[in-house]
Amino acid sequence: MTATDIRSARAAEVAATIARIRAIERSQGVTRESLDAIKDEMLALARHEQLFPAAEFPPPPAGEKSSQRYLLQEDSDRRFALYLELAQPRQRHAAARPHHLGGGGLGRGQEHNTVYQRVPGGLTVAREVMVEPGTGIALMPDDIHAIATPGSVPTRHLHMYGLALEVLDNRQGYDPDTGEAVPYNRTFMRPTAAPVG
Repeated sequence: MTATDIRSARAAEVAATIARIRAIERSQGVTRESLDAIKDEMLALARHEQLFPAAEFPPPPAGEKSSQRYLLQEDSDRRFALYLELAQPRQRHAAARPHHLGGGGLGRGQEHNTVYQRVPGGLTVAREVMVEPGTGIALMPDDIHAIATPGSVPTRHLHMYGLALEVLDNRQGYDPDTGEAVPYNRTFMRPTAAPVG
């Protein structure tokens, strides 16, 4: 396939996937069950790895920053947005601080997710999920999670949000010891360079 053929095939596959996701959300609302169906759509899209070539979507240079995000498609009203995120391995990201999103995040690649539950006096770990080829995670809008990339090669993830990241202005970060919520602004979203374990 030529680069033009790949771009055309990617645009068609992404558009079809998002149309099915919209239909799921329209008919079922935002529930754990509907997000599982959306996760299945994202995993099906992720199986078309040839549509996301490294030459067009390179990872961030090692040592400069730990992640790079590419916007693949966004609704005109910014309701749904799909991103390809690449992250350097062995990094603890700013998103490692427990936080929640205004929509569900779905991934492809190797990313360790720790999902928290609020309890009196702080947060407790509810579950841990390793997102890697063939597995994903679906998060409700009020779920709290933290991420790290423990692998040895750059990771590639597809992330679908119910609202574009650029307009999510009510995101919160959480102190894991006290459970105190603090604004999760764009500065906070920048990855840090501290290595994981």
